[in-house]
Formats: sequence, structure tokens, C-alpha cells
Amino acid sequence: MARAAYAGARDVAGCATTLVHASRASPALLLAGAGFIFAGPENLGALTGAMKEMLDKAYYPLLSRVEGRAYATIISAGTDGSGAQAQLDRIVTGWRLRRVAPPLVFRSGAQSETAILAPKRVDRAVLGQCAELGQAMAEGLAAGMF
Repeated sequence: MARAAYAGARDVAGCATTLVHASRASPALLLAGAGFIFAGPENLGALTGAMKEMLDKAYYPLLSRVEGRAYATIISAGTDGSGAQAQLDRIVTGWRLRRVAPPLVFRSGAQSETAILAPKRVDRAVLGQCAELGQAMAEGLAAGMF
């Protein structure tokens, strides 16, 4: 889903676009960004993994340094996604980021152990929405709207 958003953004003239795995996203790299699309998983009702760890490590170094920058979110969840979405929004509220697009939440519907542990397939329509989000974010940044 993150790759689809990146694909939608990377060809917009006037907007440099970078796709970075959360485990490699340093505070300095984030500080250099004019806007952000945060894409992460929800597990057990919360944002987890490398995305949560990155936010934990970057929170204080970016405090009062990224105010007003644009952000959007992509959450991959089993059946809900609202817990991770709310958690991410609370974190970036401290940074005073500005949401510029509605949350995009993919729900796989996985309920059984087998389905939860299986690789997930995101359908083309959802990937298209991710690409549109990336393109809209890049166009807004390039045009100075955000």
C-alpha cells in the first residue's frame, strides 16, 4: 500500500518523493520532509511494529520543528483499524501536523488464526486509492497548498 502511494506521488513535477521503511526513517530524514504519508499496521487494536517504534524515536526530536506540515495515513487492519488510526492521530497532534486527506484503512477481514497469519492481498481498487492519495499529496505540496 505504501508502494502504491509512492508510485502515485513520484511522478508529480516539483515534488521530491521518498519511500522509506519506518525502520530507516531518522528524525533528520523526517525533518527534511514537507509532508508525510504514514502507512502502518494495526495489531490488537494499536499501531505496531516499525512504524510505532519510529514515531517513538522521532517524537521529541521533531517536537516544535514540523508544525503545520501536511500528513495523511494508510492503515492495514484485520477488521477495524480505528485504534491504530486514533493512536497515530494523537501522536502527530503533538507535532501539530495538519491532516490533508481522510484516513485510508484497508480491512483484510482476517479473523481465524490461519487467515491472520497468511500473507494479505490488497485488491487493485484499494491500491488505486493509495496511488491517488500519493498523487494528491504530492500535487498539493508541489502547488504550495499544504
